Amino acid sequence: MIIAMQADATPEEVQAVIEKVSEVGMRPLPLPGGDRTVIGVASAIPPDLREALTEMVLALPGVDHVAQVSRAYKLASREFHAADTVVDARGVAIGGAAIVVMAGPCAIESREQLRAAARAVREAGGRILRGGAFKARTSPYAFQGLGVEGLKLLKEVGGELGLVTVTEVMDQHDVEVVAEHADILQIGARNMQNYPLLVAVGKSTHPVVLKRGASATLDEWLLAAEYILSQGNPNVVLCERGVHPLDRTYTRNTLDLSAVSVVKEISHLPVIVDPSHATGSWKHVPAMSRAAVAAGADGLLIEIHPDPKRALCDGPQALKLDAFARLMEDLRRVASAVGRET
Repeated sequence: MIIAMQADATPEEVQAVIEKVSEVGMRPLPLPGGDRTVIGVASAIPPDLREALTEMVLALPGVDHVAQVSRAYKLASREFHAADTVVDARGVAIGGAAIVVMAGPCAIESREQLRAAARAVREAGGRILRGGAFKARTSPYAFQGLGVEGLKLLKEVGGELGLVTVTEVMDQHDVEVVAEHADILQIGARNMQNYPLLVAVGKSTHPVVLKRGASATLDEWLLAAEYILSQGNPNVVLCERGVHPLDRTYTRNTLDLSAVSVVKEISHLPVIVDPSHATGSWKHVPAMSRAAVAAGADGLLIEIHPDPKRALCDGPQALKLDAFARLMEDLRRVASAVGRET
């Protein structure tokens, strides 16, 4: 349910509506807008209570109208929140006019490796440094990341070069320690439906990048976002990273660029694209990056490495640092052509 207040509604009138919703056991969520306040009721409301609550609310001063949200996900729906959400990640706006590029190594291997990548990000105009400290690997024998030591390096190098940082959190019990060292929490594709983890990051105030699962429908992806939003954290960024392909001969996954356009139509949340995991090959990352910006993505999550052939994780899909710099120049031209900034 959405309760739209009149443009000239007073704070006292807004508070009266909030209290009325709370009185019937529902949880109100005020959403101040540009010209008016909207109060959302995200809970599932029984039909008889919905009708009664609608009548009670419409009788209160300052209420303009009441509308019902038809989709299973409420807080993530554009029916609930018509304006685009812009997520503030320590001063970097994700979902605004500018395309935000997050880049760095798949896995943090050393201070020198991370610092070289971070310098390349900053010099090319990137604003956010990515780097994995905890790695979800298919094989138990593959490099699992440096753990907390990697987090410390990320915080150190990010602070040294003035970059916002993003890293994956894999376990609900690690949310606090990851949040102490990184500015943005990332939920990987394998954990998109790890509901205890989604609830845990939802209780954090940190922005969250939520990757789409390789077999997830758009509704499942948005319902995963709903878990985070329902805990009070509005700072969710959706990330399309490719779905299971029909043919793995040439690419690791299939980048679903149509999802960018569709999700931006039905949801107000920012959408970014990970072309590195989507393709699995550095050769195709530039083309998919340009296509993602043209399709309306709000940002990119790109893997780069000073020496991809020696990378301990996902080297074949990492761009060399000079190739990343050239791609950033390309992206500026594409962004300008579609009315965006970088």
